[in-house]
Order: sequence, then structure tokens, then C-alpha cells
Amino acid sequence: MAIYYLLMGFLIAACSTDKMADNGIDGIIGTWELTALEINDGSASSEAEFAQDILDVLSASDCYLLTLIFNEDLTLVTQDATNYLEIGVNSSGTGLDVPCPVQRDTFTTSYTYVEGTLTFTDENQQSVTVDALINGNTMVISARDLAVENFNSEGNLVFSRR
Repeated sequence: MAIYYLLMGFLIAACSTDKMADNGIDGIIGTWELTALEINDGSASSEAEFAQDILDVLSASDCYLLTLIFNEDLTLVTQDATNYLEIGVNSSGTGLDVPCPVQRDTFTTSYTYVEGTLTFTDENQQSVTVDALINGNTMVISARDLAVENFNSEGNLVFSRR
């Protein structure tokens, strides 16, 4: 019976360490790509549904509109292609034609990440604070809180770590 409690203690300690790593600075270090927009299908606006469709089309072809690179030296590099989207209908008229934007705006700033809260300075020199929930290689941030142009109406932006 003592071995059972010892094993359970190790398992609990291991799980606690993993959870804490996701909430600490080490949990956010790396390159994160915007892969999806999670919305409430029953109550989402048509704008949110359209944004979700765009991200689905682009992600399926390994095209990512927004990349966040969190470095160990507390610099954040943002590569944003949302201003260069060209949206149309495919030649047969049956779906979206969204070519992957070639041009991207790049911005570098500093950040902090403490207990699931991400704070950084945006391009307008405004401090932005958002909840960034990380679970392994998935990070979820409120679309409204992050305010990415064309994807800021509602729902959650889902990033995957490369």
C-alpha cells in the first residue's frame, strides 16, 4: 500500500510540474501560429463565421496569417499578414479562394507572461494584457482581447506551437 501512495505522489507531482510550466515563461517560449478561430456555431455572427472559414482554408494549406515568436530574452516578434488578405470565390463559384498572403508586417516588442497572463506593448505603444491559456502546444486567446484585424469580433483565437 505504501508503494501505491508513493506512485500517486510522483504522478501528482509530475502533473503539477507540467501545469506550472505552461503557466510560467517556459510555457510560452517558441513560435506560435494562428490556426483556428473557435466560435459558438449557434450564436456567432456572420463575420465570425466568415473569419473562421478563412482561417480553415488557409490553415489547411499551411498558411498562417499571424505568427507570434516568444523569445527567452522576453522579446515578442509578431508577423502579421491580415492586412494583405485577398478574398474571393473560386473559379467554379463553390467556395472561398483565399491565396496565402506573401507580404507580412513584422513588429518586435517586449512581453511578460505570468500565471497565464500575457502583457505586451502593441504597435501604438499601448499596453495590452490578455489571458493566454496554454495546454501543451496549444494556446488560446480571446479574439476581442487580442484585437487582430478581421478576426476580432468574437470567439477564441487558437495558436499551435511549431
